[in-house]
Order: sequence, then C-alpha cells, then structure tokens
Amino acid sequence: MPSFDVVSEVDWHELTNAVDQANRELQTRFDFRGVEAKFERNEEVVRITAEAEIQLEQMIDILRAKMVKRSIDPKVMDVGEQEHIGKLLHKNIRIQQGIESLLAKKMVKMIKDQKLKVQAAIQGEKIRVTGKKRDILQQVIGMLNEAELEVPLQYNNFRD
Repeated sequence: MPSFDVVSEVDWHELTNAVDQANRELQTRFDFRGVEAKFERNEEVVRITAEAEIQLEQMIDILRAKMVKRSIDPKVMDVGEQEHIGKLLHKNIRIQQGIESLLAKKMVKMIKDQKLKVQAAIQGEKIRVTGKKRDILQQVIGMLNEAELEVPLQYNNFRD
C-alpha cells in the first residue's frame, strides 16, 4: 500500500551557512560599523548579540532573509526573551525541529475528519499516512499544505 511520512526537518548545514552569511552582512552594513554585534550557532540555538534593542530586531530580519535564501522556512524560528548582560543585549532563537505530540494529534484528527480512506499514525516526531491509492495520499498532502500550521512540513519516504 502506498504511504508517506509527514515531517518537519531543518537542514543544519544550510542553517550554518545562513548564520555565516548573516555575520558577513553585519560586517558590511553601515549601521553596524563599530558596533559589537554577532550571530552564534550552538546546536539548535542561534544566539544574537548587539548593543541596542533595535539592532537585535534588525539582526532577526537579516537572519530571516538569509534563511529564506537558503530554503529554510522562517517558521522554525522561536525567538526567546531578551537578556541584558553588561552593555550587550542577547536573544536566543531556538530552531524547532520535529512535530510536537499535540500538533501531531491535531494533524491526525484533521486527516481523519476528511473522511478519506487513509490511516494516519504518529511515529515519534513524524506522521505516517497510508492509503490504498496514490491520488488519495496526494489529497492529504494538499489538505495539509492548505492548513495554516505553525511548523513547516515536508513529505518524504513516499512509497508505492
């Protein structure tokens, strides 16, 4: 029977490239000349540091633009609270990966409410959708794309 997996993944190598490009842009921008500002990536967190709050907001926009150019959906960014340490301000941006259990249950319910002849099962941080026909599975993909969910979705492991 045909099946596919619904996942929410981030390409970490591309994220590293986006952070590097954002750091390079800081060096060339006139409004950041002589200012102590930088992006740092540690595992699933990007930490931004600047001297003023408006600079932090500009840096978030820079990072978002670089992520879009690298085909990373900016919905994965979870911007944390601002910290004031000495003369510098810091913000941690957590990069979300995987589908959380509450959202997975909501998605399975959405699929089942469509009354299509498919089965949806939660398997860790992904959802496996199985049906008798490929066309029905494509309808499920279309329905999930139209639903405004807070995480970006990818569909992989499509088997016939």
